[in-house]
Amino acid sequence: MNAAPSRAILQFVACRAILRVLICCASLSGLLGLVTEAHASAPAFAQKTLQIYFVDVEGGQATLFVTPAGESLLIDTGWPGNEGRDADRIVAAAKEAGISKIDFLLITHYHTDHGGGAPQLAARIPVKTFIDHGENRESTDQTTVEVWQAYQKLLSSGKHKRIIAKPGMVLPIEGMRATVISSDGDLISSPLSEGGEDNPACQNAEHYPADQTENLRSLGTLIKFGKLRILDLGDLTRDAEMNLMCPKNKLGKVDVYIVSHHGWYQSGSPAFVHGIAPRVAIMDNGAKKGGTPSAWDILKKSPGLEDLWQLHYSEEGGAQHNVATEFIANPQGPDLGHYLRLTAWADGSIEVFNSRTQKSKRYPPH
Repeated sequence: MNAAPSRAILQFVACRAILRVLICCASLSGLLGLVTEAHASAPAFAQKTLQIYFVDVEGGQATLFVTPAGESLLIDTGWPGNEGRDADRIVAAAKEAGISKIDFLLITHYHTDHGGGAPQLAARIPVKTFIDHGENRESTDQTTVEVWQAYQKLLSSGKHKRIIAKPGMVLPIEGMRATVISSDGDLISSPLSEGGEDNPACQNAEHYPADQTENLRSLGTLIKFGKLRILDLGDLTRDAEMNLMCPKNKLGKVDVYIVSHHGWYQSGSPAFVHGIAPRVAIMDNGAKKGGTPSAWDILKKSPGLEDLWQLHYSEEGGAQHNVATEFIANPQGPDLGHYLRLTAWADGSIEVFNSRTQKSKRYPPH
């Protein structure tokens, strides 16, 4: 009489033990699933790469760097107006990069296509620190004066820190080394460690008159990430370029050249471009701004250049002075705001992604 109840109890206990194991396995499986999902959706900087977004602001500049440490540097803000078009595109790039604030916003100079969008952007995403070259020096151009006044009002809110950069300064950005090359018309006085060699491209080089606009005041930086060297000089003009390049090349060669002045002829002299000899050049031109044929030719003839990428098809360039369509983010037709993204590894390898084609090209270490 007592044997049957004992077997039932034993079966019940065994079933409970099996059930506990199943529940535990299910919980563990769910936990692993969450870990896998979290890993898959981790922001780019978690993978120890430097991410650079070249945002389409239609002939201005807005270049977003996100370091492996998760810190961000935005160089310029694009245009004002257009119902906040450029600010919205920058915020969209920041969201894709996995960041919710701009740690450093560097304004190269106070022309409207570079600094005009700062108030609209600051209203959409927190900006911790602004970096600039100091006072506006182009007081005769009303549009530039208005950009400067709007920027002054933004700074006076007390919500942002400010750094006035000087040549030779290393900016306090964690995860990459950004050295100031030019600021407020001044340049580095001594060559960088990778520079100092005579520049053969200076032989018989043309001499250029001094620029009188804010372009000459551009705040330019050379960014190092591992073995990679990236140069962005804003709209620095040819007269200043010659002082960096001749007779000695103060910068040395670079891997990535963010093409000065949107590829206009006022910048990008042969002695300069051939002196830095970039492997990859990225031109933030618009359909109707930048991509001057003479400047385009200088780039394409630069020794060691593997590819030139463009944010837009240049109408000024026409059929003979535009790269193949797979290297253009926004071809002829309505502008849809496609961007280019560069991923950099510390070993010097890079990959450029075209958001329009959804295709990338990888460049191994040099």
